[in-house]
Amino acid sequence: MERSSSTEQFLPVTSTKSGNGTEISKDVYCYTVQIVNICLIGHPSDSSSWILVDAGMPHSAEKILMEAEERFGADHRLQAIILTHGHFDHVGAVIDLVEKYQVPVYAHELEFPYLTGKRNYPEPDSSVEGGFVAKMSPLFPNEAIDLMPFLKPLPKDGTVPEMPGWKWIHTPGHTEGHVSLFKERDGILIAGDAFVTVKQDSLYNVLTQQQEISGPPRYFTTDWSSAWASVKKLQSLQPSVAITGHGMPMSGELLANSLQRLADDFDRIAIPDYGRYVDEIKKN
Repeated sequence: MERSSSTEQFLPVTSTKSGNGTEISKDVYCYTVQIVNICLIGHPSDSSSWILVDAGMPHSAEKILMEAEERFGADHRLQAIILTHGHFDHVGAVIDLVEKYQVPVYAHELEFPYLTGKRNYPEPDSSVEGGFVAKMSPLFPNEAIDLMPFLKPLPKDGTVPEMPGWKWIHTPGHTEGHVSLFKERDGILIAGDAFVTVKQDSLYNVLTQQQEISGPPRYFTTDWSSAWASVKKLQSLQPSVAITGHGMPMSGELLANSLQRLADDFDRIAIPDYGRYVDEIKKN
């Protein structure tokens, strides 16, 4: 399989929470790889098989597998990978993992061009309103990767393969085929980058993981109207806990109040005052 810079380029940025794991429930475990969160789904006492939601930063496969062994045992078996979307910090280890385990990778069909080598993501917008992370975003790879023949579309009925009780929800805006995952029985939401719980354009907040609900990372978001609609859709689910792509998990009254405020005031909190993709929206 031909590799690309989106899975090969190591970025030496990390947070104080890197390497930390949080058990959200007996079968949902959130693990931080440098500045991004992944989820290991599976009940350690029931089975050694597990599902990976998102694949972290480039060169993180070994760290992910060490965490899986710690949680599920030395004979652990990766069953499938689910991608919320295909940006470099969510697919960094995916090629190494599928080559090793030969497992399917599921994503929304609108994300396929970026996951089959056909189209690069739009370039990150360093001109967008924000802090130092936005200014350094031209360093972030945007090239497509090629996951064929492992790539499979998420089922049209909204179910999530290998994850009974979960449903996937199309939450575009940050990318065209972005999805979030929701387990209604437990109120657990895996939001990807539909919204995050750290101000992602602030380097200080990224490094310290200071908790603050925010919209999707500004420098990679191209459709702000859809992004707002997606936040409203997720808020209507009334999740009890949210695991986002960046920032620490948020729960309870803090989540409910913060997500309601974001849904109501998205234009003020999330949408930047200026930027390449903001200007394009304002012209339409």
